[in-house]
Amino acid sequence: MDGRTGDVADDHYHRYMGDVEILQSLGVNAYRFSISWARILPRGRLGGVNPDGIAFYNRLIDALLQKGIQPFVTLHHFDMPHELEARYVGWLGAGIREEFEHYADVCFRAFGDRVRFWTTFNEPNLFTKFMYMLGAYPPNRCSAPFGSCSSGDSHREPYVAAHNIIMSHAAAVRNYKDNYQAKQGGSIGIVIAMKWYEPLTNTTEDILAARRAQSFELEWFLDPIFFGDYPTEMREILKSNLPTFTAEEKLLQYKADFIGINHYTAIYAKDCIHSPCSLDTYEGNALVFATGERDGVKIGGDTALGGFYVVPQAVEPAIMYVNQRYKDTPVYISENGYSQWSDASREELINDVKRLNYLQGYVTYLSKAIRNGANVRGYFVWTLLDNFEWTFGYTIRFGLYHVDFDTQERTPRMSAKWYRSFLTGSHSAGMADEAQERRADS
Repeated sequence: MDGRTGDVADDHYHRYMGDVEILQSLGVNAYRFSISWARILPRGRLGGVNPDGIAFYNRLIDALLQKGIQPFVTLHHFDMPHELEARYVGWLGAGIREEFEHYADVCFRAFGDRVRFWTTFNEPNLFTKFMYMLGAYPPNRCSAPFGSCSSGDSHREPYVAAHNIIMSHAAAVRNYKDNYQAKQGGSIGIVIAMKWYEPLTNTTEDILAARRAQSFELEWFLDPIFFGDYPTEMREILKSNLPTFTAEEKLLQYKADFIGINHYTAIYAKDCIHSPCSLDTYEGNALVFATGERDGVKIGGDTALGGFYVVPQAVEPAIMYVNQRYKDTPVYISENGYSQWSDASREELINDVKRLNYLQGYVTYLSKAIRNGANVRGYFVWTLLDNFEWTFGYTIRFGLYHVDFDTQERTPRMSAKWYRSFLTGSHSAGMADEAQERRADS
């Protein structure tokens, strides 16, 4: 949105030691980061391994462990080597499966003696839509009514890409479990984006619409991984546009050891099968319309990221749903955070009362889910530092630490100080009271 690139961003490559010191000062015991596929294998499996890439991640992992911080590593976070993008049209070509399996194997061999937590993909249910349904991310493919790209098929290609991703995940998990897990002692999972859908009204149609929307988001990827096939709701609507698993592919299915859930918000779902409504461009293939308002009242407070409302109470039913559907599989909240506009005043950016209240609220309701039996093993804030937020560039900020992108200075926000006190058990009513006073004055 602001025309800038992520070439430097936080310059973590050169400043990782200082960033690890920040992590230690916060009191965290784990740090979630992604490995760049292109940094390890710039040309894919037919090219060589980049020793500089291996060396950097070795330095980062070792620095974390020296401070008592466990690396929680994601293998794919939206990017792949450009050569593979061109060769396979991203995730549309089945040959990408073997490429990913090889890349994962390189990482298991290079880093697995020290990494105990692996996730194969970050938010594949989101990036497949942005790449192949909406055309917002490379390779920018879409079709009407979802967009006006030069090529693509929004009704079919997201599901072809997803199928290849699921099989790539399965191949990597099988390899890890068969060849590395016993000797390295780690675990492997996948990270899924999850909004919580509330029915717009209490009609049966809207209740089913909320359920259907969840199937097209969460269960789209997790049901094949845990149950061997896509949810019934997707089969009924998509028909031949949804791939089927061959007998050979079903033999590859290995359940994940844990599920990562990126949860930020909740939204209302309205039925578009039995009711006249405009299909939502993001939820459209589920035949629902998603909205943040009911009778003119928003479901929660606004954030800088449109559609990401502050609805802390939603994390409890969301996590209970995952817990019940996937039979008590361990869950990590792998992302949860609050966005500000970058052009806010310095005072507002540093004294981030709304972020503090957001985190406090979500942690409170997450703890209720845990008390009610949810098998939650960990929680990660998105994010440590302000960073390059994809198509939003530097126009929004999620960090516990403010980053001046001209000087690279890191400044702790009020939320960072609260989070430190929360993690170390030294928090008291004082900071919450101060936050309330600042909110009253703002």
